[in-house]
Amino acid sequence: MAATDVQHTHLPADEEDVRRPDLVQHRELTTEQWERYERNVAEIFTSFGMRLDTPGTRETPRRFLRAMFDATEGYEGDPKLLTAFPTECKGGSNCHVNQIVEGPIPFFALCEHHALPFYGTAFVGYIAHEQIIGISKLTRLVRVFGKRFTVQERVGDEIADTLEALIKAHGVAVRIQAHHLCTQMRGVRELHPKTRTAVWRGEYAENADMRSEFFQLTGERSA
Repeated sequence: MAATDVQHTHLPADEEDVRRPDLVQHRELTTEQWERYERNVAEIFTSFGMRLDTPGTRETPRRFLRAMFDATEGYEGDPKLLTAFPTECKGGSNCHVNQIVEGPIPFFALCEHHALPFYGTAFVGYIAHEQIIGISKLTRLVRVFGKRFTVQERVGDEIADTLEALIKAHGVAVRIQAHHLCTQMRGVRELHPKTRTAVWRGEYAENADMRSEFFQLTGERSA
């Protein structure tokens, strides 16, 4: 196995057409990989000035690697997201159900540009058609895509696209606001600003009243 390889296990090919394969992957590193990566991290930390011969720091490279692995567990997906339930809709393109909105959902992610954290909250809303998804699954959905090396804009798109694909909703809305440590710890060193993004799919993209209602339900005025 190459030094940078991570093993991924996918569903059989005939199931990938109907179930998102990126929601059911598995990562596995060998013992040799863990040991080699730990040595590499130790070398970097030492060159940056950390002493690794104290009781508090001897295990820091190992702890750092495990923390990074845990913080990116979103790559493994979540098979529990693949469960949906029927609504009272009996069919037809105009069978609309009221908005379902969940949030604020807290999340932590790692910026792919600097591998520094960004963190904040997300609101996820959708207009159901023939299926709904459990409320707790919306939190799982945010965290699947948040616990990766990513950017805020992509997280919103991935949440919206996946929810739309899972339940064929009439519309999906995602609003995210986050603090980015890459701008607070380095660079311009901003202290308090939040980055806000919004994603609209289906009915939300076409209907300004639905967007306004979503903003009201999330406690924010529409632009």
